[in-house]
Amino acid sequence: MKKKTDGLFRELGYFASLGMSVALSIFLGLFLGLWLDKKFDTDPVLMFIGLALGIAAGFSNIVRAGKKGRKF
Repeated sequence: MKKKTDGLFRELGYFASLGMSVALSIFLGLFLGLWLDKKFDTDPVLMFIGLALGIAAGFSNIVRAGKKGRKF
């Protein structure tokens, strides 16, 4: 029983860290875009570019994790 719960917690930790890396990528892209918008006075343009890059980086993390061949 101990071995089964250890594997469950390991998988839960893996998915939690994957979710955090996706969320962090998106928020970093968004906040970087907002900061650059304030710096260069290009109001929503760089925010949308940063958000798009953050989303792309987040999905890239998911694809990369899927290619590792993680067995469930």
